[in-house]
Amino acid sequence: MGRQKFYLDKLSKTFQIRNLLLRQALAECLGTLILVMFGCGAVAQHVLSGGSHGLFITVNFAFGFAATLGILVCGQVSGGHLNPAVTFALCLLGRDRWRKFPVFFAFQTLGAFLGSAIIFGMYYDALWDSPENFNVMGNRSTAGIFATYPGKHLTIVNGFFDQLIGTAALIVCILAIVDPYNNPIPQGLEAFTVGFVVLVIGLSMGFNSGYAVNPARDLGPRIFSAMAGWGMQVFTVRNCWFLVPIFAPFLGTIIGVVVYQMMVGFHMEGEFRDKREAEEQNERVRLTSITANDHNKEKEVS
Repeated sequence: MGRQKFYLDKLSKTFQIRNLLLRQALAECLGTLILVMFGCGAVAQHVLSGGSHGLFITVNFAFGFAATLGILVCGQVSGGHLNPAVTFALCLLGRDRWRKFPVFFAFQTLGAFLGSAIIFGMYYDALWDSPENFNVMGNRSTAGIFATYPGKHLTIVNGFFDQLIGTAALIVCILAIVDPYNNPIPQGLEAFTVGFVVLVIGLSMGFNSGYAVNPARDLGPRIFSAMAGWGMQVFTVRNCWFLVPIFAPFLGTIIGVVVYQMMVGFHMEGEFRDKREAEEQNERVRLTSITANDHNKEKEVS
């Protein structure tokens, strides 16, 4: 036991990373890997089994619980963003530094890439056994296991609006969850609440294109699927659809931040600020009164 502890301590000192941003980025990578591995794993079961080992509702539950687990894995280190749109929102509000955004985006995308690679390896034989094993579009297409694609009815404009509204709703709910002035969630339950939000979005907004609402979750697996056999069609299909789940969420983030701050955030923060200023004013008055009384006593003594 003593020797094992010695070697573990030695390994810990050898591999310890002291750069805070890099530690946070690695945590985001692992958290996003968990999100995509469990979420896309549920999609793979549903698609490859023809529905016998999964339904649309089980996919939604899987992504919701996967978000919870991903946040629990990395939340204490990096905040558990798992989504560049969330990082972008916090940077807009000044709660995170802007240098975090490109680093987190890159490592979140890497985590999503690795998560999809794990699922590809796990279901490799099942993919080859599928009658349309490397089709991008179609009734039994398998590219949708990894990235999101629009339904037959969906236009680019409607799809852009779909991602915009879905991400705005996600950001509004997350800002409410992390807002210390607005019924703060008990410590430790934030991850479960965010997972519930992801579940609700999937249940209500998943029909059109699979509710990516996360550029890293879509881009990383899409890059992997292009490399794994589905080819460049994953980028060109439906008039370069892949651009929609990358750019629309960031615009949705701006809308979500503006809506929440204008309708809730500014007012709650203002009320707290007014209360604090009133307390500071009362304290100044009290101190001034004490000083004046002391001065009067000194005059009386003299």
